[in-house]
Amino acid sequence: MFDSLIVQPIFNILVLIYSVVPGADFGIALIIFTIFVRFLMYPLVKKQLHQSRAMQKMQPALKKIQAQFKDDKQAQGLAMMELYKQHNISPWRSIVILFIQIPIFLALFTVIQIFAQHRDQIAKWTYDFLENLPAINSIIQNPDNFNHTAFGFIDLTKTSVVNGQIYWPLMIIAVVGALTQYIMSKQIMPKTDPKNKRTFRQIMDEAAQGKQHDQTEMNQMVSNNMLKFMPIMMFFIMISLPGAIALYYVISNVVAVAQQGYILKVDEEELEEIAEEPVVELTGAKNQKSAQKRAKEAKEAHVTRIVAKDSGRRNK
Repeated sequence: MFDSLIVQPIFNILVLIYSVVPGADFGIALIIFTIFVRFLMYPLVKKQLHQSRAMQKMQPALKKIQAQFKDDKQAQGLAMMELYKQHNISPWRSIVILFIQIPIFLALFTVIQIFAQHRDQIAKWTYDFLENLPAINSIIQNPDNFNHTAFGFIDLTKTSVVNGQIYWPLMIIAVVGALTQYIMSKQIMPKTDPKNKRTFRQIMDEAAQGKQHDQTEMNQMVSNNMLKFMPIMMFFIMISLPGAIALYYVISNVVAVAQQGYILKVDEEELEEIAEEPVVELTGAKNQKSAQKRAKEAKEAHVTRIVAKDSGRRNK
């Protein structure tokens, strides 16, 4: 199923692009494919940035909800979901792009294996209506004629370290991938006041003294740490994968940085309007009662399920 729905279409798109690229350069075909994918994802990127601004604006309201329902975590969670619902915000929407990218990564890995180790299977993966194109027919008839390099000299089937030796073209690509990952994350990171910035140790010391920590501040601290950790992690992942995947990742990041920069600049007025919209806070008596009522109903339903299970076991 995965091969038919994901791998084979990506394989044929790449082969088709490869067949029309002057000089039949797989690296250039991969770059064109990556740019095409990122442009298809542009609407999602735009929504993600808009939602990020809205989430930043909602922080004061979320803090009030946390304080109001500090003794009832279930009601607190329901009140937060009500607030998200009012503003058409999905906390999971920000990871949609990641879930789109993962199948592409996996499919590309399979495609690279076909070109590197199983070229005799190229005809099997190629759609029938493409087989008659001269460039594609040529690599089907003579698989060794497939040019698996980028710009004529970067072997995209290798990894950054081959038999203990550094393959510098791909090592440079991995470094660029780490840098672009940092820039991409930094672009959308909310700005914080340096005067109010505290360390994780200070927050833990306050918690030990019985003070309740600010969850928003903790989330911001985690994000800052991820900003530093993710590029390093991605660097080590990239040097262990075939160069084609590393190239895809780098080009994807470069286009993402350009897209985010464009959206943040051109759509600044629209984004600022979102940030300036008044937030309807769920701190009124009616909303408090609603959240508490829903939490109570959830607890009662949970108890009912437990009683039903116990009753079923006794009957057996």
